[in-house]
Amino acid sequence: MPVDQEHTKSVFQKLNRQLTKLATKPQPKNVHQFRTNTRRLQALLEELAPELGRNEKKLLKLLMRLRRRAGRVRDLDVQIAALRSLKIPQEAARKGELLRTLAEMRAKREKKFIKSVDADTVRQLRKRLKRVAGGLQIPNGAEPLALATRIFSRVTQGQSPLTEKIMHSYRITGKRVRYVAELAGDVPEAKRMLETLKSMQDALGDWRDWLMLTQSAEELFGDAPDCALISALRNLTRAKFRHAMQVVTNTRALLLAKPAIAHRSGVSAELSGAGARRKPVPSSGDVGSAAVA
Repeated sequence: MPVDQEHTKSVFQKLNRQLTKLATKPQPKNVHQFRTNTRRLQALLEELAPELGRNEKKLLKLLMRLRRRAGRVRDLDVQIAALRSLKIPQEAARKGELLRTLAEMRAKREKKFIKSVDADTVRQLRKRLKRVAGGLQIPNGAEPLALATRIFSRVTQGQSPLTEKIMHSYRITGKRVRYVAELAGDVPEAKRMLETLKSMQDALGDWRDWLMLTQSAEELFGDAPDCALISALRNLTRAKFRHAMQVVTNTRALLLAKPAIAHRSGVSAELSGAGARRKPVPSSGDVGSAAVA
């Protein structure tokens, strides 16, 4: 399945639009989309471009610096969203204190991030984006789906049982695999593969969101005896980890089946039973069951 040229162009166009939005007010959605689109461009250049020149390297360096700062804001956005969704009335005071602490940290990080997205930086990035887009030469024989499968197989080799460290590897590599697969365009094979990868990415991202929130709570209330908030968060995080492990296991079986990218028509239905979309919003029943797990 060859590279879809229109999709390749859209990678540059979307990132260019995100720069405008970030330069004004970095809303949670804009921060997330900026980070996602920078990863898409990085995957395109590093995996499919035959050679990176000075301009490409400089562009990626600038984008990675901004993405790291945007990531510090994004990490707090997902923690705040998760905590707000948590129903735990017996710990309303601690929940409120943690929310205020996270919101204050986000405000500080947002200020630092805004300073880094100044007019000169945006202008330089746009200039380099235009140059890279105009000079990009992708080999005629490039096959995004086959390449995506090879990348995924590399992280899979010798990685069993699944530890937290290995799960983080799947979370990071899974993003790159997905963005490479997207370059195949709107074809059935790509759609099936992308649905499989997104289910894994959602499950792993959901687990990481709650893990970070748990760590934030432990840092703030670590000395508090019998803290029901920390207990509930730890139980929820363990449940999210177990679920993510199952989704990763299923994904490995599906993507590395023979032939590697010729999925059965039932792939999406099979995986949807094992992993839900990334939803950091548990029901009150979830919290209750997690607290006694």
